[in-house]
Amino acid sequence: MQHSLPLSGKTALVTGVSRRRGIGFSVSRKLASLGASIVIHHHQPHDERLPWGGDNLDAVRDGIRCLMTDDALFRDVSSDLTDVPTISVVLDAAYGLTGNVDIVVCNHARSGDDGSILDMTPDRLDAFWNTNTRSTILLTAEYARRVSGLGSAEPLRPGDPVPFQGPFDEPVGRVFWMTSGQIHGAMPGEVAYATSKAALAGVTKTVAAELMRVGITLNTIDPGPVNTGYLDADKTDRELAALHEYMETLPFGRFGAPSDPAELIGWLASPGGQWVVGQILTSDGGFSLG
Repeated sequence: MQHSLPLSGKTALVTGVSRRRGIGFSVSRKLASLGASIVIHHHQPHDERLPWGGDNLDAVRDGIRCLMTDDALFRDVSSDLTDVPTISVVLDAAYGLTGNVDIVVCNHARSGDDGSILDMTPDRLDAFWNTNTRSTILLTAEYARRVSGLGSAEPLRPGDPVPFQGPFDEPVGRVFWMTSGQIHGAMPGEVAYATSKAALAGVTKTVAAELMRVGITLNTIDPGPVNTGYLDADKTDRELAALHEYMETLPFGRFGAPSDPAELIGWLASPGGQWVVGQILTSDGGFSLG
């Protein structure tokens, strides 16, 4: 029965998995329930400086392991992905679990300490860029080099295509990025965060077109407002009254749950989702339509 699961024999690396309220935790649980071996990355100091705080990492680990099949394996690794050399360390740990990595979910993100355009400073912009954008692109790049074996190739000139290694019967790797609501409208007071996430959305098609040539698919997920704790009245870093009023006008009448984007990623990572490539997929319960 276990071997009939769609991700049996696959290994997934999910970054930014340090809280049971987080999207990364739900994604890891979903992929585990589909049969995958799981490697999670976490950087708990980021959570501990925020109003909603950190979590018990043993409980995080147990919450994922309990859904894993008997033949699946688990590992976790802690690092600050803005420290570029640790990207290889994280991938080494992921490859060391089973010898292969089939799915990479770049879920890690910086939150807090944002502001309006009047509040922008070089340090603030760099902090969000380095965490949300630079590390995601560099992690994807290193993964692609390992999958393709093209790490020692000569740099390409503008306009040159990535060497074609296909055709492929199925993807040899799948990568998922996370963006945010800036693709649909304004995000007041979150200029640094919106900037960093807009860059990922903006370059999705370019990177996806290149990755396809080595057999890797890339899609970017916009999960809308998902309550990972930051929308709890006693832990929030923002005014919630107007947002609650708006949510009440929508058919579902609620914020997203971490399981909502996790279900989408689980399907896209499975054989049935392999024909979806290079898309920015909004899964927000209609929030952006109001």
